[in-house]
Amino acid sequence: MEWVVTTAPSVDEARERALDELGIDESEAEFEVLETPEPGLFGRMRGEARVRARVVPRTPRPKVERRERRGKSKSKRSGGRGRGKSGASPNAASTKPADAEGPEATSPRKKKQRSAPPSPAAVAPDTGDPVVAAPTPEDPSTGETPVSTADKGATVSDITLSEQADATADFLRGLLDAFDFDGEVEIRPIDDDNTEVAVDGDDLGLLIGPRGQTLQAIGELSRAASAQTLSGRAAGRVHLDIAQYREKRRAALADFTQKIADDVIESGKAKALEPMAAADRKVVHDTCNEIDGVSTISEGEDPRRRVVIEPAD
Repeated sequence: MEWVVTTAPSVDEARERALDELGIDESEAEFEVLETPEPGLFGRMRGEARVRARVVPRTPRPKVERRERRGKSKSKRSGGRGRGKSGASPNAASTKPADAEGPEATSPRKKKQRSAPPSPAAVAPDTGDPVVAAPTPEDPSTGETPVSTADKGATVSDITLSEQADATADFLRGLLDAFDFDGEVEIRPIDDDNTEVAVDGDDLGLLIGPRGQTLQAIGELSRAASAQTLSGRAAGRVHLDIAQYREKRRAALADFTQKIADDVIESGKAKALEPMAAADRKVVHDTCNEIDGVSTISEGEDPRRRVVIEPAD
């Protein structure tokens, strides 16, 4: 995913503009501050903040098998998880006097039987990958996670947009079957970094929900399902539309923004719109960028974040 560069009077505003331009939430973005305003006379700031941002690449957790721990002292090896016939742990048994345990308690054979076998690697419930004691650091020169010695020779490849779109389409077909809905799933490429998976059909309002909230939730579920079936870094972004809801909303929102911008130009007063999702805010910003005489800013925090249309300086 390519970086986008935004400028604003402050770093926070530049970050918010970048989120609006990408149409994503802050948790999905990666930022880098290029320039910051410098203090000037009388407390005023000179210059503007420049920030670049992009969608965080999704890299799967490397599969690393836990090795058998070696070099432990005899006292630690004898304190394994196994229990004796009495049900007490070996550590609890070692607190008894030596004469109460008898000669067999100190025999080499007994110690060998009491030593616990190596524990199997724990498995993460979400991905099924082995859980390692410490995360593998990223290579600062490339930003990629090095391949472990257990997977030596393997490489982490990018998941193409085509593969992501196919996985999303399969998920949507299964969703339609589960709800017994009639619909046709179609993949529509947009550009090199974006593609759309659309569902066309009748009576699909249940999958859209009020103000597209259900549609947004289905999009999150489809991305999670794709991450479970595909291994690698996701290249680009897949957008989801059902019954042309997003297409119609973009057109209606652009017309509405045009009317509000005309009122702002005529009255000379700024107007704040209702809280919107990041994708809708991006439509407002893009529409106002093509209108002379107005500018836009975002204020508030999600889910109450909104766009303010104001007269251009």
